[in-house]
Amino acid sequence: MTFTQQGQGPTALRILLGTQLRKLREEKGITRHDAGHLIRGSESKISRMELGRVSFRERDVADLLTLYGVADADARGAILDLVERANEPGWWHRFNDLLPSWFQAYVGLEEAAERIRTYEVQFVPGLLQTKEYARAVITAGAVGAAPEEISRRVDLRLERQRVLEGQRRPTFWAVIDEAALRRPIGGIDVMRGQIQHLIELMDQPNVTIQVMPFNFGGHAAEGGAFSILRFPDAELPDIIYVEQLGSALYLDKREEVDRYSEVMERLCAVSTTPAETIDILRKIAQEL
Repeated sequence: MTFTQQGQGPTALRILLGTQLRKLREEKGITRHDAGHLIRGSESKISRMELGRVSFRERDVADLLTLYGVADADARGAILDLVERANEPGWWHRFNDLLPSWFQAYVGLEEAAERIRTYEVQFVPGLLQTKEYARAVITAGAVGAAPEEISRRVDLRLERQRVLEGQRRPTFWAVIDEAALRRPIGGIDVMRGQIQHLIELMDQPNVTIQVMPFNFGGHAAEGGAFSILRFPDAELPDIIYVEQLGSALYLDKREEVDRYSEVMERLCAVSTTPAETIDILRKIAQEL
């Protein structure tokens, strides 16, 4: 069995571990109900474990490995070591009081991704926001929040952006609807600063920004914003992230991934080239 590269985040490790346990169970023809009964749990618990949505108890995993016929000491050791690392808290743990559970998973996946492709309709993507723009967006969406909470939410967003600067930085490819760039979030000065920041980010080799212009009319992604995350470990499926008002969808079925990937390809094909992106960003800044 081949497992993970050192340095992947705990969220990705949990998904990877769950995927391995599911494969072992299916190879033996064991039902989730029977596996859950063995670890004094339920079919639902096994499902959550296999989806990587819960932490893992070493005793439960050891018992499942025995049930699945994994007797080799090295194979068992590799999996149990993965359990320990998958249960380690991520850097965002100190912000748990601010992060809804459905978004904590995304922050972990974002950290572990090898490539992130995103389409945004209303705002500049969070990983590309300036501090001032982020503060304006967060303030508008957190009515009644104390100034200290607003500041911590801004700090969290800026901390997330460090993923684009590290040694394992992912390829980040954003398609931004022109409407998001013409909406003066935080006022004219803040918006101009944000647009200038996007122009500067275009110099980073791992960042590509395209604009879906007004003059194209209707297009394939009229349904709204989404992101596609790909991971360095081949055992991990691509994941589609679709955020809603008070929740989010995480899609990994092949037909769903293929559908969103096709839409993203169409968006990239009809949006501005990188050179055209700089031209349209400068034009928008002048017209604000």
